[in-house]
Amino acid sequence: MSETSTPRVEVNLPQFGMGMTEGTVLQWFKQEGDPVTEDEDIAEVEAEKITVMVVAPESGTLARILVPPGETVPVFTTLALIDEGDDR
Repeated sequence: MSETSTPRVEVNLPQFGMGMTEGTVLQWFKQEGDPVTEDEDIAEVEAEKITVMVVAPESGTLARILVPPGETVPVFTTLALIDEGDDR
């Protein structure tokens, strides 16, 4: 039996202001399978009449996008998953 389980990190919609309750994903800058670097902009979100960037919390591979562009979700919702693998 081989262990192929890679730790996954959740990319959550942060709360950018005290009154922010939800945000709408405008676009993803990366696609599933693309490498990402910690603190890199990976998505654009509209919240409370401002546009903000969501950054990768860790380096790895964007494994899965859970919230497509155009969808509005509450703060702290998981937007995507990053596999924390070393691709060296």
